[in-house]
Amino acid sequence: MQRFGHLASAFVLAISTAAAQTTTWVPDKVHSEIDFSILHMSLSKVHGRLGNIRGTIVLNDADISKSSVNMTIDVTSIDTGVSARDADLKGTDFFDVAQFPTATFVSTSVSKGDSGFTVAGNLTLRGVTKPVVLQVDDPTGPIAGMDKKPHAGYSATTTIDRTAFGIGSKYPPAMLGDEVKLSIELEVARQ
Repeated sequence: MQRFGHLASAFVLAISTAAAQTTTWVPDKVHSEIDFSILHMSLSKVHGRLGNIRGTIVLNDADISKSSVNMTIDVTSIDTGVSARDADLKGTDFFDVAQFPTATFVSTSVSKGDSGFTVAGNLTLRGVTKPVVLQVDDPTGPIAGMDKKPHAGYSATTTIDRTAFGIGSKYPPAMLGDEVKLSIELEVARQ
């Protein structure tokens, strides 16, 4: 009977240790955004942002490769600072937000590098899914947030080809660059 008690204690300890190694984090919508830039008329870059990001990061401290990212981005939140341009971007030539109001990113692998992480995954934008790779800086924090939960910050970058997602297909590269640079800023709270 005593042996059974030791086995049960070891089992409970193993479960609690495994649970402690995995944490779930969600974006703080007020302090998270995706900024983008694209070359216009081969002259200058136009900048904009997307907000209202929701989803989860499941972080496995013991084995980072078992971590995952699953995010949904509200494409209707697009903001370039020019309302007429924002209306065009929401239309059928570009993001077609009436049919595709959200974009998603679901990781397929997470790996640790010398400085930061590489997160590969599938980005679905305008109904098209393509693989992308995010270069993620080491996180900042965690510190206690106003909600008394631990908060951490992540910065990531990637570049996508707008034409691969069917965005602005009728606009040639001389008018609108094919490459869109994305800078992602996430403040996340542990759940």
